[in-house]
Amino acid sequence: MYRHLQRRLADAVRAFLRRAYSLELDSIVIEQPPKVELGEYALPLAFELAKKLRKPPRKIAEEIVAGLGPVEGFDKLEVAGAGYLNARVNRATMAAALAAGQNPRAAIAPGKILVEHSSINPNKAAHIGHLRNAILGDTFVRLLRYAGREVDIQNYIDNTGVQVADVVVGFTHLEKKSRAEIEALARQPRFDYYCWDLYARVSQWYGAGKEKNKENLQIRLHALHAIEDPASETAAIADLISIAVLRRHLETMDRLDIEYDFLPRESEILHLHFWDAAFTKLKESGVLTFETEGKNKGCWIMRRAGTATARGAADASSARSRTEGGTEADDLDAVLTNIGTSGLDQISEDDQKVIVRSNGTVGYVGKDIAYHMWKFGLLGRDFSYRKFYRYPNAHDCWISTTPADQNAEKTHPHFGDVAEIYNVIDARQSEAQNTVIEALRGLGHNEAADHYTHFSYEMVALTPRCAAELGYSLSDEDKARSYIEVSGRKGFGVKADDLLDQLIASAKKEVDSRHPQLTEAERTSIATQIAIGALRYFMLKYTKQSVIAFDFKDALSFEGETGPYAQYAAVRATAIFKKAGLDPESFATPVETAASAVPPAQSAAAIVPAADVAGFLAGESANEFWELWLSAAKTSYIIDQSIATTEPAYLSKHVFQLAQLFNTFYHRHPILSEPDETRKHFLLATVAIVRRELIAALAVMGITVPPVM
Repeated sequence: MYRHLQRRLADAVRAFLRRAYSLELDSIVIEQPPKVELGEYALPLAFELAKKLRKPPRKIAEEIVAGLGPVEGFDKLEVAGAGYLNARVNRATMAAALAAGQNPRAAIAPGKILVEHSSINPNKAAHIGHLRNAILGDTFVRLLRYAGREVDIQNYIDNTGVQVADVVVGFTHLEKKSRAEIEALARQPRFDYYCWDLYARVSQWYGAGKEKNKENLQIRLHALHAIEDPASETAAIADLISIAVLRRHLETMDRLDIEYDFLPRESEILHLHFWDAAFTKLKESGVLTFETEGKNKGCWIMRRAGTATARGAADASSARSRTEGGTEADDLDAVLTNIGTSGLDQISEDDQKVIVRSNGTVGYVGKDIAYHMWKFGLLGRDFSYRKFYRYPNAHDCWISTTPADQNAEKTHPHFGDVAEIYNVIDARQSEAQNTVIEALRGLGHNEAADHYTHFSYEMVALTPRCAAELGYSLSDEDKARSYIEVSGRKGFGVKADDLLDQLIASAKKEVDSRHPQLTEAERTSIATQIAIGALRYFMLKYTKQSVIAFDFKDALSFEGETGPYAQYAAVRATAIFKKAGLDPESFATPVETAASAVPPAQSAAAIVPAADVAGFLAGESANEFWELWLSAAKTSYIIDQSIATTEPAYLSKHVFQLAQLFNTFYHRHPILSEPDETRKHFLLATVAIVRRELIAALAVMGITVPPVM
């Protein structure tokens, strides 16, 4: 409701500016005052208009207050300080709308959104870094769906890349295993763990630095090339390994209630000639050029994103400044000749991005360009599809295949051809992502490029304490570090399933001690909810560009900014109603009179008249209560903010603050022992509203609330 009233206020102010000053403003900045005593909205608008209108900000603010007129849902607009506008809502109106669950939405943009996340190389077990990606992506999907958008969830499978090739080399050259032996191993419960260890061994086998083994690296190169040939034995082994590991990844993510709709594979990008179609378009448009000299001789290259303007403009600017100084009149002409009339004719080696290697193999970015052309419906080709994995809720996850696959299905959901794309990929891939965007622009698809968002994030590390708890040996230097980096190639890291298992075990010790009367199954279920809540909240509370140092103790704490703290607030709210033998949903909808009809099973005394709610929220003495109700009203507003900034941390902060305000309220006001029945019912209504909003906001974060904690 807070979001809805903000839009209404902005529309009213915009209409006044048009009427009074003939001004058109696309956006009206509206902030939140630091204290509820100052109102619910603050507008610094007068400061922005002062230069245009040539008036003091306070004078403009006074004119707006005098001329705006009444705005539905608001009591008044006030001038504060040197020209701020503070808007006060009608508390009773907002409270009634909040209690009734009213959540008016703005117009929903047309078209489907595609969120690609996880995209784990199918060569070994998922690790803690993959969990951050998947949790961010899954939460962003939930945010979008809460806002009413249609979303497809895709998990891109790089099954022809160097990581898969390395594991193939490990099986066939280090372990000398046949395809049948590998197939038998792949049927084992945790085949991905086996591949984890093998991948680390292969990396050592290749060597590092001056110790690199050229012969072994040639074997890798041969395997990488053979994987792209669908008729080869190497490709068959790679497919066997990647499919088995992929299933394990889906099982791991399913433990966190993370699902996918479609798994596009890189092998089909090649076999269905997606790349061939894209390659032709890229050459014809001049996005790609063939390099005939230098270190990239024989490669198809494109300019690295951002270098065309930067280098050309910098060189020209330097020459121009010298020309203006009269020292070298010919410098500018010389520079323009060197960079070409468009600034794109010559690409220095430093600015070259190899798309197709000199041996004919396509790099990751090239296949990614083709994939994204398909995403936007710009390629003129499509995958074949078959069902791959069914979730416990009967939702099917599809995988790409070729028409030759006997399991390919003619009837399938429509994937691709979307309006917007969000790619959850770590910050180290920024250049590759920008290269894809620039390729789209080079092809003339500016609208698609404008709706392509790289949802970047930083890495996950471990605190030294966490690394030690996981059994890793640390030097004194390591123990003094703020965090320990993980490395899949070195085999140093935390497997996702191990992390989940240990979190659940730690949570269960606490649940066992608090609730010994419950069955083993009940305690395990509660511990799982707490563990998953702890993990998801920990991954979401940090801004995306923060490096996370994961720690068991910090994540599982029942105090502070943690998942269990927020869950406990909701459990506490539910327990109040359980102790009273009441239904919390009964208190979520105030009615006009206490005499209103209610279902027979529901006590009329449990319903709070709207007039009573208004009375308890009126005046300065009610600010404590109002702050809690106002915070509860902001869930949709915060979700919109999280979407607009691609920053789920805003929602995490909102949940924590709401839980914190509720716990303060809980300790200050004995609810069930309150002697005044009307006041008691209002307190219960407050608990019910906060409980509902906490549960809803946690659900968007993928966190459920256990029955007890």
